[in-house]
Amino acid sequence: MTHLISIRPKPILLSLAISLVCMTAFADITADNINNQLCIDNPSYENCYAAAQQGDAQVQAILGLMYYEGQGVPQSYSEAVKWFQKSAMQGYAQAQNNLGVMYKQGQGIVQSYSEAVQWFQKSAMQGYANAQFNLGLMYDQAQGVPQSYSEAVKWYQQAAEQGFAEAQTNLGAIYAQGRGVPQSYSEAVRWYQEAADQGHAIAQHNLGFMYDNGQGVIQSDSEAFNWYQKAAEQGYDKAQYNLGIMYIQGQGIAQSYSEAKKWFQQAAEQGHTQAQFNLGVMYSKGLGVPRSYTEAFNWYQKAAEQGHAEAQYNLGVMYENGLGVPQSYTEAIKWYQKSASQGYEQAQQAL
Repeated sequence: MTHLISIRPKPILLSLAISLVCMTAFADITADNINNQLCIDNPSYENCYAAAQQGDAQVQAILGLMYYEGQGVPQSYSEAVKWFQKSAMQGYAQAQNNLGVMYKQGQGIVQSYSEAVQWFQKSAMQGYANAQFNLGLMYDQAQGVPQSYSEAVKWYQQAAEQGFAEAQTNLGAIYAQGRGVPQSYSEAVRWYQEAADQGHAIAQHNLGFMYDNGQGVIQSDSEAFNWYQKAAEQGYDKAQYNLGIMYIQGQGIAQSYSEAKKWFQQAAEQGHTQAQFNLGVMYSKGLGVPRSYTEAFNWYQKAAEQGHAEAQYNLGVMYENGLGVPQSYTEAIKWYQKSASQGYEQAQQAL
């Protein structure tokens, strides 16, 4: 029995990717923040080290950053921690935040979420936006503290009101999902817009999604395309995928398989599962590319190995029929079973 490869428009769906920015912001300590004139005029290791030894907290913080990044000194997380600690103990907010980052990531020191929270809190209480964002993230993800969306909102909001784009993005996500606050698409749009206008890729993508679905704004394909494109050009894989969808469907732009293939490829190369599957579809059908079962097999396999049920089914079809790969019933059964175990009906029928 020959099974046709299932290539249908329906599985190529817009994915909701209202993403939290799961990163810790490292303090930006520049020479402009340093009071010691010698280190300002000539920020060499020798000059900054001497000033740091004399107890200047700002210089100690920048020396820690020099060790963290390996700028003018051998890179050393343990030395970075040493100088951040000296500065943080004097109450310097940037160093307190940076020490929290080191504890959270276990760099140069034993990893400890509770210690990270302690230092983020000290810094956040001084109004430092990076630390406010990081503290919000710890509450959001229940790291070192009990999960509390209301606390996360509190700290994200304080950072967001200072213009911190990552906090604005996460605050938008919280309003969109109604976690710790009453759900409000209009508030979500407001905060996404603030961050998107600063060039934040995830916010740009999420704002595109809101326009795409008419959530908190009047539905607009052209606005959705505009914001997806901005994020896609910064390399954000979910936006690249959604941009590919818009080209496939001719939504907000003239329909173009070649443009869709271009954006799916960029997302697929970053490991985006649905984009990998879609590339397989395009190669197996010859949509915007010369038909190639070998290429189709390659992309189906990448998606299948990430657990994509339809890609697993299509891989089984290709093995059963020897398309782009030597025929093998054993391999066909293997992939049909993987897909069928996820409830994919066509794979169950094939078995």
